[in-house]
Amino acid sequence: MVIIRFPDAESERRALGYLAGRFPGKSWATGETMVPEEALPFLATEGIRFTVEGPATYERLTALRDLSTAKV
Repeated sequence: MVIIRFPDAESERRALGYLAGRFPGKSWATGETMVPEEALPFLATEGIRFTVEGPATYERLTALRDLSTAKV
């Protein structure tokens, strides 16, 4: 699994619509999306631009979870 980011909200919406039902994944309000590496060529073939942020390591996922929690 890798973390990717889209250049704008429209690209993200289009990509998530394409990925749904084809590949597992997770997206966060911070703009990062986690997908399997196998999904990357399919996104590129569809002409959806994205940037690979890096592997979805435990440390990276923990940081994303911490950022999305709201402090009360």
